[in-house]
Amino acid sequence: MALSRLGIEFAAEIFNHDWSDAPYRADRAGHRRATDRAGEVLTREEANRVRANVMLVVAQVLGYQDPNFDPYEFAEACGVEDFSEEAVLAGLRISLAGQYATPGTWDHM
Repeated sequence: MALSRLGIEFAAEIFNHDWSDAPYRADRAGHRRATDRAGEVLTREEANRVRANVMLVVAQVLGYQDPNFDPYEFAEACGVEDFSEEAVLAGLRISLAGQYATPGTWDHM
């Protein structure tokens, strides 16, 4: 199933962002380490974990809004590395019936 336009745009923004210094500064959209001053940075694995958490938060809302949403395709489009299907499902609040919890709650419709 193809991602919705909104899903594609969220994924592009998550993919485009430099997550290597995420815990150390508030960044503007489009920050690039190559053109910024040096500072503390995360390892590639640590930065991927930050990216994965951001992806999961956005995926929770997209999955709630779009019945055709594919969280695995979204994770891949976001550039999340080495993230299994099991990890994606474990990171989302989805009922056994496949319903996403209402954003901001643990309640399934």
